[in-house]
Amino acid sequence: MERRQFIRNSVFVSAGSLIVPSIVKGKMSASNVQLGIIGCGGRGTAVITSMSQNANMNIIAMADIFEDKLKAQHPVYNALNAAKGLPEIKASNMYHGHDSYQKLLNNKEIDAVLISSPCYTHPEFLEAAIQAGKHVYCEKPVAVDVVGVKRAQKAAQGITNKSVTIGFQIRHASPYGELVKRIHSGEIGDVVNAQLYYLSSRNEKVNPSIGNSDTEKKIRNHFHYRAMSGGILLDQGIHMLDVCNWALQDSPVMAIGAGGRNLPDNFGDVWNHYQVVYKYPKNIHVTMQSTQIGNTFGDVCARFIGTKGIAEAHYSGGVFIKGENDWDSGVVKDGSSVTAAQQAAGIFLSSLQDADKNKGSSFIKSIESGKYINEVNQ
Repeated sequence: MERRQFIRNSVFVSAGSLIVPSIVKGKMSASNVQLGIIGCGGRGTAVITSMSQNANMNIIAMADIFEDKLKAQHPVYNALNAAKGLPEIKASNMYHGHDSYQKLLNNKEIDAVLISSPCYTHPEFLEAAIQAGKHVYCEKPVAVDVVGVKRAQKAAQGITNKSVTIGFQIRHASPYGELVKRIHSGEIGDVVNAQLYYLSSRNEKVNPSIGNSDTEKKIRNHFHYRAMSGGILLDQGIHMLDVCNWALQDSPVMAIGAGGRNLPDNFGDVWNHYQVVYKYPKNIHVTMQSTQIGNTFGDVCARFIGTKGIAEAHYSGGVFIKGENDWDSGVVKDGSSVTAAQQAAGIFLSSLQDADKNKGSSFIKSIESGKYINEVNQ
């Protein structure tokens, strides 16, 4: 694959923006940022929960293709608002059906949207949100294929008066930030090789009896279909590729890989194991292994091997450097060994402990301050 064809920065991450109805000259009015969520599943709920608890925003609308998803999350989002003394989401601001995202985007009260719908919908919804004049927080990946990536890139091209951010939250995790800073300062010397892992359990399938058509059953189980999610390598593995691009301050010039599917049933069509070798400038080779098998073992790790040491970062298992310049972030390597006193002192049990908080806050603050972010096309 040629460099110009390689999707920059792991299906991208970083920089540009727009303006909201309640902002005048880049400053918020007395009200909170008025936010609507498109896609009311688990990830969207996790992001909006963190955002609500840590930023100046109000959830005023929700959209999902399935009405049962709206009904399930409505009290959850209302509770988040209530904890801040904010009103409940009005029934008239709850939209379901295939055009629910467009109905939400037509709501003039909304300043910003969180797009957390199935991955294959992201290019269309991102484009529509930008055209509607909303600030956008879109979960990764931006697309599941090159056509979708180019559509999103075109939609965000030149946007400077709105924030358009992508959900690569690891760049906002404090331990990762410090590790990358130390790599950049030369504490492990010249990086000669890197190893990336995203070893995960398999997604449980939704009861196939739910739904009146094959299409609905597939949408409810979108993580099991490559055309809808891209599979584990794209949907989750790109987090590690993004960390690698960040640490190496570059993107791959070539990639070669293989994978397969060894599953006990015929449900879905995603592969459950991948191996990829990426070639970066300076002849740095990076291996990526991604699996989705059972519940017996898992690890998410980025390891950088340099001439003076090794830098290593795990979701759970520590963030540290070994070599001429030993360093440890303080993130525990084994949660079972943490004392009550350590927990009370605020020791990080996960390297991602403040990632969602910092990411969501930075999005809302960019809107309030007028210092807009456009994380597409960079």
